[in-house]
Parts: sequence; C-alpha cells; structure tokens
Amino acid sequence: MPRLREGEKSKIWTMILKDDFATIAWTWRAGNYLTLLLLLLSDFTSAVQTDIEFPLDHNFSWRAGQWGQCMGEECGTGGFQTRILWCVHTEGWTIHHSHCRQTDKPESQRHCFKVCDWHQDLFAWEVSDWGGCVLVPFFSNELKLRTSECVTAQHGIQRRTVLCVRTSNRTAVAPRICDFFSQRPEVEQACLIPCPQDCVVTDFTSWSGCTRTCSAGLQHRTRHVLATPLYGGANCPNLTQTRSCSNPEPCPVGDGQYQYSLKVGPWSECRLPHQKGVLLGRTTVDFAGISKEKNTVKRHMLASANHHHHQYHHNPHPHSKRLPMSWELELGYQTRQVRCMRSDGKNAMLSLCTQDNSPLTFQTCVMPKDCETDDWSSWSPCSKTCRAADLSPGYRIRARAMTQIPVGGGMKCPAFAEKEACNIIGDLLPNCPRYVWRTTDWGECRIAPLLSHQDRRLGNVSILCGGGIQTREAYCVQVPDHSIPHHRKEASRPVSARLCASEEPPSVVQRCSLPCPQNCLLSPWSSWGACQYDNCEELQGKKGFRQRRRQVLWEPSPPTESCPHLVESVPCEDPNCYLWHVQSAERCIPTRGACGPGAAFRNKTCVSTQGEDVPGTKCAGAPPPTTLHCEVACPGDCVVGSWSSWSPCSHTCTAKNAEGRQSRTRTVLALPGNERRVCPPPAALEEWRVCNDHPCTVFYWEAAAWGPCTQDTTMNTVNGTAGFWNGTSACAVGVQVRKVHCTKANVGQVVGKRCPDSARPDTVRPCFVPCKRDCIVTPFSEWTACPSNCMPENSSAVTQSRHRTIVQRPTNGGQECPDTLHEERECDSRPLCPVYRWETHKWHSCTLVPDSVRQGMASPGESCGNGLETRGNCVGEEGEGADMTECLRWAGALPLQVRECRVGCKDDCTLTAWSKFSECEGCGSTRRRRRSLTGRSKKKERCLDEELYPLVETEACPCDDFLFQPFGNWSSCILPDPVAPVGSLQGWTSSRGIKECGQGLRYKAVACLDQQGHPIDLTLCTESGYVTEVCYIPCPLDCKLSEWSGWSACSAPCGGGLKIRSKWLREKAFNGGRPCPKLDLKNQVYEAVPCYSKCNQYEWKTDPWSICTINTVDELPGCGEGVQSRKIRCMLRGVEEAGGVDDSLCDQEETPRGARVCFLPCPGDCVVSTWGPWSNCPWPCDQQTSSSRSRSRHVLRPPASDDSVCPELVQSAPCLLNSTCFTYHYTVSEWSTCQLSENAVCGQGARTRLLDCVRSDGKVMELRVCEQLGLVNKWKLSGSCAVDCPINCLLSDWSTWSECSHTCGNEGQSLRSRRVLQQAHEEGRPCPVQLTQSKPCPIKPCYAWLLSDWSPCTVEGVDCGEGLRRRNLSCVVQPGEEPTPPSSKAVSDKLCGDKLLRRSQQELELRCFVPCPGDCHLTEWSPWSSCQLTCLDGRSFETTGRRARSRAVVIQVMENQDSCPRQAFETQPCKGGKCHSYQWRTGGWSDNERAVWCQRSDGVNVTGGCFPQNRPTTVRHCHPPCSKPFSRCTPSGVCGCEKGYTEVMTTHGFLDYCTRTPGADNKKADVKTNSGRLKPGPSHTNDFFNEWTLRPVGPDGRLRRWVYGVTAVGFILILFIIALSFLLCQPSKPTKPPSPPQKPLTLAYDGDVDM
Repeated sequence: MPRLREGEKSKIWTMILKDDFATIAWTWRAGNYLTLLLLLLSDFTSAVQTDIEFPLDHNFSWRAGQWGQCMGEECGTGGFQTRILWCVHTEGWTIHHSHCRQTDKPESQRHCFKVCDWHQDLFAWEVSDWGGCVLVPFFSNELKLRTSECVTAQHGIQRRTVLCVRTSNRTAVAPRICDFFSQRPEVEQACLIPCPQDCVVTDFTSWSGCTRTCSAGLQHRTRHVLATPLYGGANCPNLTQTRSCSNPEPCPVGDGQYQYSLKVGPWSECRLPHQKGVLLGRTTVDFAGISKEKNTVKRHMLASANHHHHQYHHNPHPHSKRLPMSWELELGYQTRQVRCMRSDGKNAMLSLCTQDNSPLTFQTCVMPKDCETDDWSSWSPCSKTCRAADLSPGYRIRARAMTQIPVGGGMKCPAFAEKEACNIIGDLLPNCPRYVWRTTDWGECRIAPLLSHQDRRLGNVSILCGGGIQTREAYCVQVPDHSIPHHRKEASRPVSARLCASEEPPSVVQRCSLPCPQNCLLSPWSSWGACQYDNCEELQGKKGFRQRRRQVLWEPSPPTESCPHLVESVPCEDPNCYLWHVQSAERCIPTRGACGPGAAFRNKTCVSTQGEDVPGTKCAGAPPPTTLHCEVACPGDCVVGSWSSWSPCSHTCTAKNAEGRQSRTRTVLALPGNERRVCPPPAALEEWRVCNDHPCTVFYWEAAAWGPCTQDTTMNTVNGTAGFWNGTSACAVGVQVRKVHCTKANVGQVVGKRCPDSARPDTVRPCFVPCKRDCIVTPFSEWTACPSNCMPENSSAVTQSRHRTIVQRPTNGGQECPDTLHEERECDSRPLCPVYRWETHKWHSCTLVPDSVRQGMASPGESCGNGLETRGNCVGEEGEGADMTECLRWAGALPLQVRECRVGCKDDCTLTAWSKFSECEGCGSTRRRRRSLTGRSKKKERCLDEELYPLVETEACPCDDFLFQPFGNWSSCILPDPVAPVGSLQGWTSSRGIKECGQGLRYKAVACLDQQGHPIDLTLCTESGYVTEVCYIPCPLDCKLSEWSGWSACSAPCGGGLKIRSKWLREKAFNGGRPCPKLDLKNQVYEAVPCYSKCNQYEWKTDPWSICTINTVDELPGCGEGVQSRKIRCMLRGVEEAGGVDDSLCDQEETPRGARVCFLPCPGDCVVSTWGPWSNCPWPCDQQTSSSRSRSRHVLRPPASDDSVCPELVQSAPCLLNSTCFTYHYTVSEWSTCQLSENAVCGQGARTRLLDCVRSDGKVMELRVCEQLGLVNKWKLSGSCAVDCPINCLLSDWSTWSECSHTCGNEGQSLRSRRVLQQAHEEGRPCPVQLTQSKPCPIKPCYAWLLSDWSPCTVEGVDCGEGLRRRNLSCVVQPGEEPTPPSSKAVSDKLCGDKLLRRSQQELELRCFVPCPGDCHLTEWSPWSSCQLTCLDGRSFETTGRRARSRAVVIQVMENQDSCPRQAFETQPCKGGKCHSYQWRTGGWSDNERAVWCQRSDGVNVTGGCFPQNRPTTVRHCHPPCSKPFSRCTPSGVCGCEKGYTEVMTTHGFLDYCTRTPGADNKKADVKTNSGRLKPGPSHTNDFFNEWTLRPVGPDGRLRRWVYGVTAVGFILILFIIALSFLLCQPSKPTKPPSPPQKPLTLAYDGDVDM
C-alpha cells in the first residue's frame, strides 16, 4: 500500500479532527478516510517482537513484553498502549531496575490509534468452507509414512481460507486490519482419515476354453472388483490371467494363418447437410465422431445415474430466451466406417471381407436437441418456520418446467425439482406453536348405558340414580408459546385433530354419580311429657300441652325435601312447668316404745320438666309433706307388706269409651292374735288409679316442601343466620320459603292456636341462588382450503367449510347456544384451465441422406432407400401457434413426431396394398388380410422370402364378451350405517342404542377380464365392482340370572345376624355379552342384610303368691309353716292382655317356681319384711379375688317375748362368675353386603351391622343392660362402600373408509377403524375384538410402462465392431402394480400416458462392441457388488455406502496385447450398506506347507483387505534342516520322526537318527519280547511331548543352566538318603528286662548294645 508523506498525513488528520468524525465527513471523504485508516493500521501494526533484549552492562539487560491493547477515552489518535519492562540477568532471573543501564531503557508507553466501535462495520473476516481431510505424512521427526501401522484411522488436517475483506465490496485487505477488531479464525484443524483400504477383488473364475481347437491357443480367467481402493490404499491388481494352451491335434492343412472379419465403427454425430468437413472420395468419410472409448477407459468413475457430466442448456435470463413456437424437427445424416480386419488386429483389403450386401455406411437421423428447461422458480417458503424441540432442519423446494423434449440422442433432462435444507439451526426463529387437546364440559350423568337390554325392559329408566357415566368432546387447539396454563373455560379456535396426533388424547368418558333420593330417617317417639305451658316464661291461662318428640337420624336427600313432623302435642288442663319431686319415705319410727304409731320422713325438691332442680318458689301449690304418719305393728297385730309397683297403663290415652287404669297390691305377712288389730279386708289390699288421662286428640305442625331459592339482600338477618354460609362461593345469597299449618291427626288442617307455637318449624331459611352459566362456544375454525389450480371445463363448484364446538352448555337461565355450528360456502371462482392441443398435420416428404454424402460412399447409386419424415405443431384454442411449454403442460400426450419412411428404388420389391381384414367368426377367432407381389418382383428370389416380405397378416378378432370373475376373500361382515337421530351429539352418544349385530353385507371384489384372462376396464362388467352376500353377526347374549329368592331366616337365633337371598346362574354370556358377576362355587350370587332376632321374646309371667296356707289340724292356730302357690304362664314379651303360649317357647332354665314353702308367723313371733335386692358385686367380676354380695330385711313386728329371736336380717353370698356375677361386653354381627338405593344400579352405598350386648355366659341381653353399666361402644356399625359400575365398552364411531392401499390391481384394501373410548369394567359388555374392518377395493387394470431386457449386442450386416443393445418400452396391463412380464399383456400406449415423454427419460439404446476374432477387448460389466460401508471398529464411518463393478481385459491373440484397453472399474453410491471385516484364514499343514487366504466377514474369499503384515507363514522351516531319513519338521520348529519311528537324540539334544518302533505295524506283538528292550513307538501324545520336552542342550550345543542345578540337587538328595539309611540300619544292643513293667511305646534306650 503506498505511503503518504508526513504533510499529507497531517492535513488529513486535521480535517478529520475538525469534523470530529462526523457522518458528513465520512460521506464526503470516504475514500481518503479509508486510505488513512489503512495506513494508520499498517503503521501501528508493525511487527513487535516480544522479549526484546537490549545492550547490557555487567551481565544485566532490559527485557520488554508485548504491547498491550490501545487505550483511551475516545477513539482515534489519542490512544496509548503500554508494555512491561523488567531487568534480567543472563541466567534468566529478574532483578531490580537499577542494575540495568537507564540510558538503554526502552520506552514503556507510546501513542496508538484506538479503533472505534463503528470501525468494526467496515471490515470483517471471510472464511471458506473446510477443505478435504489431507493425510499428514510426517509426525515429529519421523521421515516415513506410518500407513503400515494404522489401526483404525490416520491423522489428517483440513484447511480453509481466511481473508480480511471490506464489507462494502468484499475486496481483500491486509489481515492485520481485522486483527484489531476480532481474533483471526482458525485456518487449520485436525481431522481423521480412515486407514488405507486396498482394492478388494474376488477369486479367479475357472479357466476358459482354449481359443483354438487345434494347435496352440490361449485361455484366460478373470475376477472382479468388490471394493475400490480408498484413502491411499493399494490399486487393484490385474483382473485377468492368461496362459497358453495347446491341442494335440494339428490344424488341417490349408487352414489359413489369419481370419478376416468385416468390422464397422460407430455412427458419427448427426449433422446437417450444409455443415463443412465432408470430403469427396471413397475413403474420406468423416469419422470424427468415432469414439476412442476402448482405449481411454477411465480408472475411476463416479457412480451416478449418468456417468458423464453434461451442461444442460437453459438460459439464466428468461427475457433473452426465445421459447420454441413449434417443434419442427431437423433431419440430418450420420455415417460410419467399414473396414476389413485381420485376426492379428491389422487392416486388410476390403475385398477380402466383401459380402453380397455391403453394410450400410450412411443413414438419415434426427438432429439432436438437448432437453431444455425454463428458469428455476423462486424457492418455496421454508417448511420450518419456527423453532421446534427436535432441532431438525426444514427444507424448501423450487421447480422448473421442460420446454424442449430431448430428441435424437440429446442430453437427458435434469431434475425438475430441487430440495435443500433451510433454517438448520433456527435460533432466530420464533418458537413453534404448541397444539394441545382441549375438552368441553362434561355432559349430564347418564345411567341408562350401564343397563343391559334385559334391565331396560324391567321398569322406568328415568328414576334411576347412583353411579353412571358422562362424556365430553375433545378438540385440538393451538397454544401460543407465551401462554400460561389455560382456564378451564377458555375457548380457542379448533384446528385439525392431526396436529395433536403426537399427544395422547384426553379421556372423554368418566364415571359419575346421581344422588339417590333419601327418605328422612326418624327415631321412635319418646313418652308423653308432663302437662306444661307452651312458654314457661310467660304463664298464661290454665291450658297446656303434653308433648312427645322424635329426632332426625338421617337428613333427606335432595335437600329440598322435608322430614315429617317431629313434635306431637295433646291439650291438657292445669299445666305445670315445675313439679315437686318427692323421694320414697324412710323406715317408720314409733313415737313411743317399740311399736305403735310413729312417723316416716322423706325429701322433696322442685324440678323443671327437664329434671333440673329449681327454687321451690317456682313450683305451684303447697309443697307435699315431708313427714308421714305410720304405725309399727305390735306383737299380735296383723302385718301387711308394702305396696307393689304400679302396673302398666291399660290405655295410652283417654277416649270416650276407654280410660287408662293401673293397679298395685300388697299382701298379709302375719295374722293377728286374739283381740289384736285385725287385718284389712281383701279389697283394701289392692288400689286402682286413672292413668294417661289426656285425650287421644293429637295436634302437630305440618310443613310443606321448600320453595325455590330467590335472591334476597336481607338474608343475613333472617332467622339469625348471619355467616351461616362462610367459605362458600356463590353468585348470590337467597332465601327459601315454605308454608306451615297446624294439623289434627286423622282430621286435617285446623287453626294455628291448637298447636303449640314453640314447636312451630321455620318458614324461611338461607340458600344459594344458583349461578347462571351462559353457553360458551369456540370461535369458528379456519375455512378449509380451496383448490388453487385452475378449473377444468364442466367441473362442479367446490365448497369449503368451517365448524365450532360447544364448550359449555347453558344452565340456570343462561344465554342459549347458537343454532349454527357448521358453515359451508362455495369457493371463489377459479380461472378456467387454458386449452392447448397438438396439431398433427400431414407427414412431410421423406428425407434421405444428401446426394453429396451418398456420392462419397462406395456405391452411391440412385436416391432411394430408407429415410425419416416429420410432422407436428403446438397450437392454442383458436388454432394460433403457441409455445411448446404450454402443450407439454396442458395438451396431454405428445403425438409421434418422426417416423421411418422409404423412397422406393428400382430394384425394390413391389407389393399391392393390404386388403381388408376378413370377417370374424366370434370371440377367440382370428381375421386375416393379404397382399401380393406385383410385376418383376414375382420373379425375384429375395422378394419371395416371406420372412422379409410377408404376404399374410393375422390378428385376433375384437371380442365384446368379458368374464365376470370374483377375486380374493370376502370382506368383514359390514352392518349398515346407522342413521343418527336429529340433534344427537357426535361420537359414541349417537350410537349407544345401536346393536352391533344382525344382518349385514360382506363384499368380494370382482375382476373384469377379457378372453385371455387379462384385466380390462371394470365398467364394462359392473358398476359397483363388488358382489355382495348377506351375512349375520350374532347378537351378544348377556349373562342371565334368576330372580331373587326369598329371604332366609336370620342367621342368629338371638341378637344380630344376617339374612340372605340369592340368584343362581341361568344362562352364561355368549358372543361378547355382558359377563356374569363373581359367582360362588354353587354358581350363585347373594345379598346379605342385617337382621335381629329378639332375645327372650317370650317371657314367664307370674301371678302374685297366694296366701300362705297352713296345714292345720283341728282348731290349732293358723300359723307356722305352710305352702303358697302362684300361676305361671309363658307369654309374648310386652303383651299384657294376650293369652299364654306354649311353655316350650320360654327359657326352661329360667322357669320360675309355682309353689314354695312359706312361714306365717304366729301372733307372738317376730315378723320381718321380704328380702331386699342383692347388692352389686364388684365390677368387673373377677374370680381371682374373693368378693361377696349381700341383701337385708328389717323387722316389721317385734317378738312378744324376749325369748323369741328374729331371723337374720342380713344375708351374704360369694360372687361367682356366671352364677351370681356376670360381665357384659358388646359384640357385632357380620357386615352386610353393600346396600344401594332402591333405584341405584351401582355407585356409593352403605354396609351395616348390628350391635349386641352379651353376658359373660354367652347369653344375649338387651342393649340397655350394657348402656346402664356405662359400657362404651367402640364398634363401627356402618360404613361407606361402593359397588363398581358395570360399564360397557364404549367405542368411537367408525372412521370413514380410507383411500385404497393400491391405485390399481387386485391387492387394494380400504380400511376403517374405531378406537376404545372406555374399556369395559366389571360386568360391562367387553370390547369387541374387531376394531378395524377391511373391504377390498374395486379391481382396476394396472397400466404400466414395461422395459424389456437388453438385447444382445448386434451389428447390422457385418461380423463385428460397434453395435447397439436395444430394449423396448411398451404399455402393458397386469394384475398388480409391479410389472410381471409373464402375466403382462401389451395394450395401447394411450392407456399409459405420454410415450414419447417416457422414452425421453429412458435409455433405450446402449453402444456395445462385438469383438472380432483376435480382438483384445473388455468383458461385460460384472454384477454390482454388495453395498459396503467404511467402518471403524465395526461402526459405520459414513451413512452412504459404495458398490463397485469392473471390466476385465480378454486377450485372444498375443500379438494384439499392445493394443489392449485398460481394465476398468466404477463405483456407485448405495444405501443399506454393511460393515465388512477381513481376516486371514489358513489350511492344514501338508509337507510343512499350508494354504493362506483372506476371507471377508460374510464368508467370501477375496484378495486384498487383510493386513499384509499379519499374513501367516505358508512354509514351515527347521534349523538345522531335517535331513535324516524318516525325519520331519515339527510345528515347534525342531526335527522329529515320522509316525512309526522313535527319535534317538544326540547328547546336544539334536536328532541323531530315527529307529523303527517294534510292533508299530503289528498291534498284537508279544509284550514280553518287547518289554524292557525297546521303547514303545511314538504316538500323537509322544509327538506332543517330544515337541515340548525340556532339552538339556541348547541350540549352541552347551548344557543349559538348569541342568547344573538339577545335578546339584540330585547330589544333595543322594547324600541325604545315604545318611538316613545309615541311621536307620544300625544294629541295636539287647537290654535287661526292667523291674517294673513299662508302658508300651515308652521304653528308653539305656546304652546297651543289645537294644
């Protein structure tokens, strides 16, 4: 960059500072300023060396760091930058600055240019894409490649270009300018390259036959390529091996040395007659178009659909492009060379190969036109418009249309559509909208769907209650990204349900419950109370009421119902709110003496009617006396007992003809003496009184039902119920009102004053006013899409629709829902499709090869022969010329534009025109037409050849008789679609009452066939395309049970128990009917309810004891011991006046006595009262402790004399458990089954059990016994339970029939399905197995283009040379979509579409080569190998694999091998490849040799692929060589002997010789003869041990070290054995017998030699 002078710099800086970097200054002086900026950056970015060393003094020097970042308050030239300085010693350590020379100190701060932020917009880094991964040849100091040591991959490097450019025009500037703004991007990065992969080829084929049947020839064998070399691998080896072969028979005499063949070259390119380069003369034909392909076979060819790269002809500027107005084909000519070739590859004179008919060397052709297309359309919007969670990229497409069909071998059309990824990352895109399911409100609870058909016929379904089901609708809506969880009533616009397909739809069915009406449960009536005032606070009049009450045990349901009256009143006289309560009197105390008159005292209290003590002033009237006069009998007086308790009242109330009475009695205990006070008369021993004297007229308040809840703002003050509804949300607080009137029992309404006002029930109570709920509907969905293409003529109008869904139904007078939920309208009018057509006029004249060309050939002759003729044009609706593009788009199939023609020659065979076809004789017959030769042609031999000139033509007659043939299996039995009632909801609710059984239809497809059995148009045979058959689906039969049996007796004879009733099985479920409930072993289901058997239902009733009868003799006094009796009857408990029952019904163990001994005291005897009750035993009664009970009596009459003694007055007895003492406890019965309301099918219920009071001896007592003892009941007597609802399987409606799975053929199926909305539960009807139904589609003929196989390579009129392979494109009809040639029949091309367009897309001709004798040529392409991936450690290194094929070279004559083409191979990308591994395989050893080969993991033997370094050895060697007779080299590398021979080794461990093992051949040899003299012959085991035995002598002939060690150990062992033998074998001396006998094994050696 040129530098400015200092003056120029200052001028520019002055101007810039004056303008203060204004935008105007930049605008005016943009070029100067940019230049200045570049200069400054280049000045201030000069190379700065780090750690600069300056001259030092005394081994110290200054060292400077790198300049820091340019700092400053403002951008521009006012910046500065600093660096660190330090003083260092030569050894590298730092010291104080004073040790360095200050005069040499470098500067630590300097001015710089601080880059402004907006400068960053002027320059930017521009990087290219990463290049390919290039192998790094050297590592550190190594000088060779390490490819031989590669294991999985090699290190490589990728590079890219990094430039600093101006953002304005993208021109490059110095990189150091961008360094100021940002860090320079990396230029290189490491990468991995898989290890080199050598070329892999198959094994050779077998040898071919010999090229000559006599004398010497050649034969060859070939192999083909499986995998091409990659990443620097070895190239492919030769694919051909050739060897000479000879035949013992010599060639016949006269057989020439050479063969001659007429060989043609390829046709030249088609050219117009006026093109230059055509020379006259016989041998100057232009062969510039002749391919040199056979000598220029490429080594590597990229595999693609087209192995050549073409530049397609389309102009990027549409305005400068002229579309063809018509298609006038140009006709030209093409030529080819013909020569005579000798078998050694040399040219020969043409006369040596001359034939009768010389081959054609020129022909008319169509001038090639390449496929042309218009410009690319604009890219479509990216399919990814938002950021999704899967981070998958979107795509966009663009298209172009064809404007020129390729003809004459022109280049094929390129792709008409392109697709590329877009928005790959999508960080800047908004988040994708979420689609979620929303639901409407639940519908009303319904119980009818739970019932079986049998249950529905039994009674009124409308009164059912309990468990049921309710449904709702689910619809899909779009939720914005920023949305929060929606409110339940939020109504969003519905969208297509397929947008929510990824989410599980919510449940649309749930269980619910309808509350069952519950009657009010009341307690029994209490006893009548005392007569009292209505209001004891205000005593008025002398009228009062006696009342009895009952309580509410269970509130009624629903709450609008009321309980019956709870209070009944009876008018009475003299009411009292407070009464005197008097306790019983104490014993009578005589006034004087021990007997006579006396007094008894008692207590009195004033109590209220509730039993509370109140002051005595509140009790009206005089208080009762507290002292009562009484008398104690004196000796000789009559003694009478105390009064008994009052008997029960005979009537509950007093009527005109009935009065309640009750009585009490007393008895004479002792008769009087003479002249003493006599006993009262019998009438005085009984008293009667009136009871229940209140009238039988009963009054009560009767309340009507509560009225509706109405809003009332004064509710908080009504009845003092402020705050009653705390915590309850409601729209408003209201009141309910009811009427109350006084009612006389059994009469009717009376005036209100007849009833006590205090018992008057409330007439007003608070309530909630139910909220009004308006109907909520979703907004209308978007209109369905209308077609965007043009509209053909006579087409019907297309409609579009939209819908909305009811989210919430109105209640309590809310706004009603709209009537319109679905709207439909016609789409906007579309433009009519344009009309274009192909105009096919007469054929042009036949065009031949020009005479100028024909004259240059060998035999120009006359202007006749084969040529071409053309026709065709594209016109609009009015016949005007139009662009071919329009016809290609709108006019349909392209008509034939060129055909062969012929201009007759003089020598041509002439024939008459074809006659008309003969008449047909019916279907299956044929018809014929004829022609004949004319003139001289009748005598020409070649004209008489009917293969060349047929005279008769035969064709099949058209037939209108078609075969109507059913095909395939029957479909499922399909019931007719139900007609939904008007106004019903969509979904399952509209089809619940529809039975999925009965009569239906099943379908079978039919095929319309011609006489040859090929399918034709179905409408020729039938309109529907089916045959139908009536079918029946059996209706499901539900499980049937009997009716309920009668209730059994109570399970407990006394107390609480259960009574049971049952149903038994009558019919099992069948065909998917509702299953039976859980049955017991007897196939029964039962119901149990609690029951109570009254204990002591019958009791013994006794009359009073009779008078004690004394057995007197004569006139003795009537006193002393006697007998008294009483009458005993068994009676029903609680019934007083009924007669007795059988005595067996009462407890026999508790039968009271009917007679007893009594004692009637004499006048002077002591008289005592009857015994009082026994005292209570201690509670609880315990047998472990000694406790007792007692009872007492008192003296009624003292004895006359002191000699007489009164009997005992106190009696005691021990407390015995279950005899005189009992304990009590509560027990409960078994639970009942779950009891539902009478009208409930299922749902919530209750189960109950009964409570019993049981005595310790097991006797059930009345509950009041346990209650009086204060026992606490801890048992729970009722509990909630649930009976599972028998929910039937609920299904969605059948979907619409799907599109046919095949567009044609006989395999098409149409499906429809439904899904389970609710699985069956309990005894509900199970879901059917069939959730999908299929129906065959109508059989339509399949028309398809069928390509024939390639024909063999053929050359016309010559022996060899360049030829063509051809295949035909034909329209066929077939049963299925895939072409199957054996079952296909050729039909008219119109049925398949545009044949010319199809031909332009197919390769129908291929150049080929027929080798001449002696030609060195390439074989045909081998089959494609299997798809193979590049893998590392068994894992794929890429997603796309490769497959290969190859061509080998075949040499027929060795003299031609110099002109042979090179072998060729090519690759092609493929899908579904596999990873292959390679491994060396070895065969068995044979004469120290074995075969080694490489094998692929799929078992194919190959050459290449295995690492050469790991190749196993093929030959086994021993050192020194095994030269001894019968010796062999063992696998361990040492010499051994063959089988049947034994090794004899030298002292150095080498084989000396092999000796034959005796008996090796004769297995029955004498063992005795061989034993001990000869070693046994070697076996396989011996061979093994011989190979691995330790050798004492090494390969060098020296003894091994371990031999010395073994010798030393052996020597020491021998010395030890000798010493041990010496000690054990010494003679011992005899010893004297010891005096005391010693114990065995304890004799001691005493030194005697005899020991």
